[in-house]
Amino acid sequence: MFSSLQVALLIYFGMNIISDFFSIVWGPVTFGFSHVVIQAVQAMVQQAMQYIDQTPDLDTKVELIKTLNSVSAGKIYVEIERARLIKKLAKIKEEQGLIAEAADLMQEIAVETFGAMAKTEKTAFILEQVRLCLDRQDYVRAQILSRKISPRVFEAETSKEKKKPKEGESVIEEPPADIPSLLELKKIYYQLMIRYYSHSNDYLEICRCYKAIYEIPSVKEDPSQWIPVLRKICWYLVLSPHDPMQSSLINSTLEDKNLSEIPQFRLLLKQLVTMEVIQWTSLWNTFKVEFENEKNMLGGSLGGKAAEDLRLRVIEHNILVVSKYYSRITMKRLADLLCLDIQEAEKHLSEMVVSKALVAKIDRPVGIVSFQAAKDSNDTLNSWAMNLEKLLDLVEKSCHQIHKETMVHKTALQV
Repeated sequence: MFSSLQVALLIYFGMNIISDFFSIVWGPVTFGFSHVVIQAVQAMVQQAMQYIDQTPDLDTKVELIKTLNSVSAGKIYVEIERARLIKKLAKIKEEQGLIAEAADLMQEIAVETFGAMAKTEKTAFILEQVRLCLDRQDYVRAQILSRKISPRVFEAETSKEKKKPKEGESVIEEPPADIPSLLELKKIYYQLMIRYYSHSNDYLEICRCYKAIYEIPSVKEDPSQWIPVLRKICWYLVLSPHDPMQSSLINSTLEDKNLSEIPQFRLLLKQLVTMEVIQWTSLWNTFKVEFENEKNMLGGSLGGKAAEDLRLRVIEHNILVVSKYYSRITMKRLADLLCLDIQEAEKHLSEMVVSKALVAKIDRPVGIVSFQAAKDSNDTLNSWAMNLEKLLDLVEKSCHQIHKETMVHKTALQV
């Protein structure tokens, strides 16, 4: 009996001799023989892959995988087998703690160009590439790889019957049994994207990822899964900077009937959409326990800067409320409403003006903030013309009513 290493060497030299022989001698004569070679190499590689799990030790297993990888390198008809071999080798490297080597191995294969690979296997392979990049903290490459997957691929209807390939089209191979379903891959994809966006504290994108997980049927049917996800959605909505997308998501979340199961979070979101000043101390005392409990829930803690950012969002909300009800206000009064000193209030107001969240001007010598936008001459003239038009409309309506009343009284006198 041959050892696994001897089998690997026989496969390697045998395949190369067969391939070279038929390509040099018989290749120019007929296409039929080259097709036979393709089938022979493909069948031999597939058969040899079954021996990988039967190897006596890890070194022999790695040697066999490397040999099969060398045999299949550069051959398009065994590209799927080579991708599976690389995945196995990368898993071994990862178990040995060589994360960087595993990630480099996986990046050698561009499965998005494989026409015969099943969509689920292709997606699972790319997700594995993204995961290894995140594990080695290569966030730039993780983002590049994640863009190879369109979120629309997870919305495809899986219930439709598979169409038979037309003549000339490549036959799509069945994925291995350990490949997750499309909905499971959707959950894995958004969990990886949460890890990526958590690195840059992009709270709104994290919220949208949790929103996508929340919409998965298996999650939405199980309260033990959707309650922690819905809590995370609420927290990240509160932590997100104010913009139209955030406002839209808050309103759609408030309409969710499941939010009645966690009334405290409904109250939290209601405070954000209500144009009233929020007292930070009372808000923190109310939700401090829930905030600290998040580290024990699904997804872990909200991040190291979450408490600081929550206070910042409350200050920004309060400034927006003040700008709605005041056209001019003193800095001292503004600082009192925000429960801050004058320097800190001015700093937060300036940051919001720079980010174009609102329009304001500070007259420092006088100590007055003006929230009115400066109008140019055209805007002033248009406003004046509009007001004059409204005035003339009111005069015309008044004259019409006076004329109507006069005619009624004249008719009454004649009778």
